[in-house]
Amino acid sequence: MTASTSSATDAATAAPSPSLAALTGRPAGTPLTRVSLAYVEHRIKLYLRFGEPARTLRLDRWRSVAVFLPNAMFCRIRWESNDYGTIRWQLMVMQACTPLDAAQRIPGVQPGARLLLHAEGDNQVRAVLERIDAIERLGIAPAAASPAYWRTLGNRLAARLPLPEYTAERHAAWLAGRVLP
Repeated sequence: MTASTSSATDAATAAPSPSLAALTGRPAGTPLTRVSLAYVEHRIKLYLRFGEPARTLRLDRWRSVAVFLPNAMFCRIRWESNDYGTIRWQLMVMQACTPLDAAQRIPGVQPGARLLLHAEGDNQVRAVLERIDAIERLGIAPAAASPAYWRTLGNRLAARLPLPEYTAERHAAWLAGRVLP
């Protein structure tokens, strides 16, 4: 290898690549949560039902990554099928964390997130989707709903108890509680 080839290789490896923090317009120390998304026709669909990513990066034709800032709430749905039909329905409502928060390791979510609700199976996922639609009909973004509501909904699903409705009064109480010191 010649000196000119060596210096060109060193310059190429030393060139800084844009980080996710730079792509989102935030300081480099901002902890970001990366959520993998995918779509392969008739096989798998991993997508966001709600949530506002700071940035979405398209990796290739089938895959992308949504990047969330700390405390952002989002819902990811996983649908899988084989030659005989649907084999998996999964819905998770999560909240992005900071490195100091308690987080769970979730496949496809790096470095992890706070899991507020986990629904598995056709009936549970449909029940949660109905609640999400009801929240949207109230004019409230589901990502702005109280995290306590999502935890309560997840616990009620697991216990097979009646699911609570999210009301405008509950939302107003949560917003009022956030402004108190």
